Amino acid sequence: MTRKSYVNAIRDVLAEEMRRDERIFIMGEDIETLGGVFGATKGLVDEFGPERVRNTPISEAGFVGAGVGAALAGMKPVVELMYMDFTFVAADQILNQAAKIRYMYGGKAEVPLIIRGQQGVGRGNAATHSQSTEAIFMHIPGLKVAMPSTPADAAGLLRAALRDNNPIMFYEHKALYATKGEVPDDPDFVIPFGQANVVKEGKDVTIIATHLYVNKSLSVAKKLEAEGISVEVIDPRTLVPLDTETIVNSVKKTGRAVVVHEAHKNAGPGAEIAATIMEEAFKYLDAPVLRLGAKSCPLPFNLNLENAVVPQEDDIEKAVKAVLYK
Repeated sequence: MTRKSYVNAIRDVLAEEMRRDERIFIMGEDIETLGGVFGATKGLVDEFGPERVRNTPISEAGFVGAGVGAALAGMKPVVELMYMDFTFVAADQILNQAAKIRYMYGGKAEVPLIIRGQQGVGRGNAATHSQSTEAIFMHIPGLKVAMPSTPADAAGLLRAALRDNNPIMFYEHKALYATKGEVPDDPDFVIPFGQANVVKEGKDVTIIATHLYVNKSLSVAKKLEAEGISVEVIDPRTLVPLDTETIVNSVKKTGRAVVVHEAHKNAGPGAEIAATIMEEAFKYLDAPVLRLGAKSCPLPFNLNLENAVVPQEDDIEKAVKAVLYK
């Protein structure tokens, strides 16, 4: 094990897999010398050169489309978006092309494309640079969706993605880049998609959380232990495929569930998870499933207002007690 930051875990895996597979190359805005706005590709051009670490024009529609074409031609492109909000600029290329080509060609064509970048709050980046967009891409068949919350998960999931032959939306989080944790040194360490992580075991309430909210939920769970409340915390790690078995089995054990994420509550990932629990574990529930997510308004620039829009630890604690004492 080596202790490293989330962003370094990503950069190290990119480098290791580029050495292993010459088909892998990276493209995006300011990724060559600058290393991207958050430094996830910093220094890679020194080893791999500008042919495999390619700066692009400010045109997501153009370079995401180029990534789709390169994947069809036998390459394994990693397209870095400066902010995942900009996926909307390339919506047709992702939703109507990358996601559907394999199906439309009867499996004879593959699109081994990774679209990765960061999203989320924490820096006051305002309405068009702070969104959580994962639910949009969960909805479209043909795309895989990953959301690592720790350096180890970032390493294991990214390596799995780089060895996959499907289009993958790889969501990082700007507020997680500086966080540190133990990462296995094994060059073949992978975390299979569709394998949730039981971060903490408990018996009274299950919290299903993503990205920043894994640590926030863990903090709440540890606090509630002092009050005699045992909380189980589950990180799905990937939303497509979703490990419904681990989630449902946990809820069958605890009888109560809270789903929390940074995306908007309205039609967010928690809606799908809550519906799955209701369909597969209804008779085990002792209280309705509660969902927490951002309020239905654009993300504010002001940090105090930003905090008022997205769930906080107090909100998670109140939700746990609400389902516990219903």
